[in-house]
Amino acid sequence: MSKNGGIDRSGSDLLDAFADAVLRWPERAAIESPEHTLSYHQLAFSAQRLAARLGDRPGPVAVAAGHHPDTVVALLGILAAGGVYVPIDPAFPVERQRQMAETAGCRLLVGPEAAEHADQLGLSSLELHESTEQAPAWRTTVVAPGDPAYLLFTSGSTGRPKPVLTPRGAITATVGSLRELFEVGPDDRVLQFASLNWDTCFEEILPTLTAGGRLVFDPEAHSASFPRLLRMVERRGITVLDLPTAFWHELVLHLTEDGGPAELPACVRLVVIGGEAANPARLTDWSRLAGSSRIRLLNTYGCTETTLITHAVDLLGSRTPEPGRHWEPTERAPIGRALPHVDELITSDGELMIGGPAIATGYPGLPEATAERFVLRDGRRWFRTGDRAARDEDGVLTPLGRLDHEVKIRGIRVDPAEVEAGIGAHPSVGATAVTATTLAGRAALVAYVVPRTGGPDPALAAELLLYLRERLPGHLVPSRITVVPDLVRTASGKVDRVASHRLHSTAPR
Repeated sequence: MSKNGGIDRSGSDLLDAFADAVLRWPERAAIESPEHTLSYHQLAFSAQRLAARLGDRPGPVAVAAGHHPDTVVALLGILAAGGVYVPIDPAFPVERQRQMAETAGCRLLVGPEAAEHADQLGLSSLELHESTEQAPAWRTTVVAPGDPAYLLFTSGSTGRPKPVLTPRGAITATVGSLRELFEVGPDDRVLQFASLNWDTCFEEILPTLTAGGRLVFDPEAHSASFPRLLRMVERRGITVLDLPTAFWHELVLHLTEDGGPAELPACVRLVVIGGEAANPARLTDWSRLAGSSRIRLLNTYGCTETTLITHAVDLLGSRTPEPGRHWEPTERAPIGRALPHVDELITSDGELMIGGPAIATGYPGLPEATAERFVLRDGRRWFRTGDRAARDEDGVLTPLGRLDHEVKIRGIRVDPAEVEAGIGAHPSVGATAVTATTLAGRAALVAYVVPRTGGPDPALAAELLLYLRERLPGHLVPSRITVVPDLVRTASGKVDRVASHRLHSTAPR
């Protein structure tokens, strides 16, 4: 909105759609949590008060991001000020948090836990609610599509956090497509499930709050109890669930094998999954659930560097020709068609490349990595996803695996080289190989370590696990570390991860 209370349509930006929602539904609930409910007017007021205190273009602003409405206030306030949102998980090891803030160039930390974390990170803190001043009328700093919106971190081979900078135009284009894809509207209640430190949370937050829907926070979503989760979904009237595919796999097993209810609550109309390949056996199980034919099961694909979702397809439900079709065990689930704002290209070796307005700016401070993954082709800029894909006759893409070493752990991309760098920093380690395998039905990291002394060291594995937990986020800590006498190497002398795993995983212990 402009200073006089009208809508400022001088440019197309994500916050224009939010301002429209505030004007159309000022008293409608925007955010619901066990503590309180914020109307669209109250949410805009809180975000604008923060923006006024930040000032125009405050640069990168760190946010102690957790499952709390204040994190959404911080996100909107930073964007309204023309700043760059940089979420930092307070649960991460302090050194990891410090590296993230330093890499992003943050000088200020905001959020509900800012005061207790700022000093140890060497940042100044700004409490969200300490000011009693009235917020000015809603306005936003004038921004261009190429201006930065947020900076997130993904896994890289250097052992340090790898930043990805996303511009305003990219998130604006993506959110517009997702509102249409999800068909979200004022009657929807969308559960806030994803970590506020990963970009998946934007799929829940931004389409909802730019369409007049209600974003619901509830600790039962993270209780590690499927019965409690399902009771909460029914009690809160949740209509849209956006779940990591790995979590959805476990939910389906609960519904079909663990004595759970025969179907999801009747209020649910859409379940979005993504992050890794959907298991055909779980798709078959889902199709047998009572009522599954009425729920859209939407499979999605995307990378941090391509801004949330780029491809999607309805796998089961009312939008498919066969709502309850049977999936063969060897049948790959497709990742779908490109969304309206996305350009796609499949190279001669089968690599999927993404173009269009949703491409990230690159990896700040890492020109070589940026040049390797963001490439020019026929005068246009493309992102090399590293994923191989094939196009079916109807235009739907099916995944064919990776070209590089990256793996998905809990739906998060992990470069084994980053984990190896963390392990290799320990003074007792001579060499290491990290790869992914399946443990108890889940993708997990396993590490093989050669002691620096060359002799057996039975205590080293446990020592390394403690060492890594103090320095790396949980998804980068191997589920199993095995101390071995040697690793398999290629003819050129490099460690062969796959062969080392094959050798030592089958050896007697």
